[in-house]
Amino acid sequence: MTAIMQTVGFEPGGYRYIPAVFQYSGGVVAEPGFSIERARFPRLVPLAAGFRAIAAHLESLGRPLTAFCACELRSPAPFTEAGFVAFNRAYVGPLTEWGLFRADVNPVARSNVCPAHDAPAEPSFYAFSYTVPTRTDAPPSFVLSGCADSPEGVPSYRDQIVRRGETSPDALVEKAHFVLDQLEERLSAVGASWVQVTNTHLYTVFDAYPVFAAEFLRRGAIPGGLTWHFCRPPVVEIDFEMDARRVARQLVLD
Repeated sequence: MTAIMQTVGFEPGGYRYIPAVFQYSGGVVAEPGFSIERARFPRLVPLAAGFRAIAAHLESLGRPLTAFCACELRSPAPFTEAGFVAFNRAYVGPLTEWGLFRADVNPVARSNVCPAHDAPAEPSFYAFSYTVPTRTDAPPSFVLSGCADSPEGVPSYRDQIVRRGETSPDALVEKAHFVLDQLEERLSAVGASWVQVTNTHLYTVFDAYPVFAAEFLRRGAIPGGLTWHFCRPPVVEIDFEMDARRVARQLVLD
């Protein structure tokens, strides 16, 4: 029987998170009195420069670095499993310095995908989210990390991929079913459902049309429509990934 997901409070950031793996949490939800905003860079920004830009943005808002609660990354190409671990160990370095990552516990949600066209030369930031104070009766805001067609926290992603190597319509439906089940568990953990979601995102380079009626519409999973990014998930042979969120405000930085 699958354990019921629960959130853990991260008081310095004004949010709660779903414990997951060391590289990211399963998702975040703002605590009462806070809401989540999302900022997108107009162009991809390499990691080191991106962390500096995020720090400057938070400082301009009078928010601590610990308000950083989620990010969206773009990488040049899918990693090998060993390469993915090495990348993630480097990625959490700044999070340690910011007081976010400790003892392999990471409250920050994340999606990290690989554009199939015009990919960056190095891993880069696409967007990020953070908490800001708000009225206590504001609608809850949340960001769910990317869920792919392989379980998280397993010794080998490759050995667990749903219908590995298959991209037929029925295989994609099965992959989507697995991914959406994971997202629904995370929605339940943050006290939400598809009705509250304002942005649903899909990351695949394969024809997802067969999935629409079979999974998305049947579940009501795209109440605000679907944004399809022509990207691959971050590990070789993984083919299908999704995330979802509801944020109070979205902006594009100068």
